[in-house]
Amino acid sequence: MNKALNHLEELLVTFLMGAATLIIFVSVAHRYLAGVDIPVLQDWLLTLNFGWAQELCIIMFVWMAKFGAAYGVRTGIHVGVDVLINRLDDGMRGKFIVFGLLAGALFTGTVATLGANFVWENGAHYAIFQWLGLDTGDNFEGPTTPDLEWPTWMVYSAIPLGSSLMCFRFLQVTWSFIKTGELPHHDHGHVDGLEDEKPPVDVNLYGMDDNLHMHDLKHTMTGDRRSGDERRHGEGAADGAERRQGERRSKEENGGQQ
Repeated sequence: MNKALNHLEELLVTFLMGAATLIIFVSVAHRYLAGVDIPVLQDWLLTLNFGWAQELCIIMFVWMAKFGAAYGVRTGIHVGVDVLINRLDDGMRGKFIVFGLLAGALFTGTVATLGANFVWENGAHYAIFQWLGLDTGDNFEGPTTPDLEWPTWMVYSAIPLGSSLMCFRFLQVTWSFIKTGELPHHDHGHVDGLEDEKPPVDVNLYGMDDNLHMHDLKHTMTGDRRSGDERRHGEGAADGAERRQGERRSKEENGGQQ
């Protein structure tokens, strides 16, 4: 079920982004080519109406942003200022992380509830009752968009749907963090379809000196105090890495001499 939801989320964001880009490209090309004096082609282009393209793309980008935000929570690509959080000890850091995730769930849940009420009163109540063949009474039919003349409640449905999914993702990440102590990490340097460069042996990617990488409860922050066993283990690993690098260099030199 969760995998199906993940695929649906990714498919929806990908489709909206690709379709909006294509529509904008066709609309701009039509606008400029219609001004070029080309026999037959210009007359045909002038018969086409792309006045709806901008409005449709705005709607698609709104939906893409709402569901893309939920995708961002799941994959950990949202920008966060965690400099002070990373300086805390593990216990306090974990509490602050859980508090932040639950605060995000509360906020998005509130937005989803208020958005659902707004959509319901903005014409969804009337449309659903009419579709079911029930008496609509004094329910408000709701306005429509200027160009496409779509009911606005359909457009605004992105708010309760996207916010609800985002709230679910916050709760999902919170539960996973409580169980494992790990947060979702996203490698901004990764490109799908390209092979990732393998890091050198015994390199801790979360222990680099820049302190710019996200830290959870599984990784030691650079500069944090470690026990004697941890320090000895780290020094031994570093010595082992240097020894292996020296052996590789010597092998390469011997191979070059031969």
